[in-house]
Amino acid sequence: MKNILIALVLILGYATPFQAQQTVQNITKLDLGKIEPYKIEVTYSKTSHLIFPATIRYVDLGSDYLVAAKAEDAENVLRVKAAIRNFKEETNFSVITEDGRFYNFNVFYNSCPINLNYNLLEMQKRMSRENTNDVLFEELGKNSPSLTGELIETIYKKDKQIIKNIRAKSFGIQFLLKGIYIHNDKFYFHTEVRNLTDLPFRIDFITFKVVDKKLAKRTVIQERNLIPLRTYKPLDEIKGNTVERNVFLLDLFTITDDKVLLIEIFEKNGSRNQILKLENSDLLKAKLIKDMKLKIN
Repeated sequence: MKNILIALVLILGYATPFQAQQTVQNITKLDLGKIEPYKIEVTYSKTSHLIFPATIRYVDLGSDYLVAAKAEDAENVLRVKAAIRNFKEETNFSVITEDGRFYNFNVFYNSCPINLNYNLLEMQKRMSRENTNDVLFEELGKNSPSLTGELIETIYKKDKQIIKNIRAKSFGIQFLLKGIYIHNDKFYFHTEVRNLTDLPFRIDFITFKVVDKKLAKRTVIQERNLIPLRTYKPLDEIKGNTVERNVFLLDLFTITDDKVLLIEIFEKNGSRNQILKLENSDLLKAKLIKDMKLKIN
């Protein structure tokens, strides 16, 4: 703060009264948009863990005093510790998560920190969307990550079934499409998997691809894979006699009448795979998000 004041005095000392006034106004305006950092203490012999509400996408460390890495098999947990003992200067680090949140931390060394674990999940719940900092991602276009996440969560929680006839069932597994929604050039696919057996159904992966209707003539060139941009929750195990739903976000697209969209779900170390087939007419029936009573501003 002292250095900032000195710099300001030097700037104003060589500026005209009008220029000085403009400089003060600009600093004031910038100050209104500042992001307040959180304070955290680290030490050399112990690791601090931070649990974020979403997958960690970006981490930047302010100095070599720190080392940090995502925890194995936990994409939303960051491990941080001091790289050297007893560093005196304050340092910092920043984190951007998949939901577009930006976090900034001021870091101090403490040989015996009071707290080693920080849970940021509840913090986000208490913050209104207007008071959060959204980072825009290229793949989401003009959609903010927080609004996208809110729409996905709303579709999931409302659990409406607006599509009745797109489903597959075999080997005691039922896979169905409950709805397709559109918002700002994005598709939202709401799916459901029902395990009607006592044997767990472990999902390996799901694919969305456009293929020729005449599968006998299908070639690699005629297939087009569509990669989901977001999912409501990770693909996981569906225990016996339970139901699991999910929402997948994809870029808006159309298909010609001689093509179909295949949504395939594959079982890990198994063969109870399921497949849904959609035609262009099904995509054209997608429901606009603006017609839903969503609690968004």
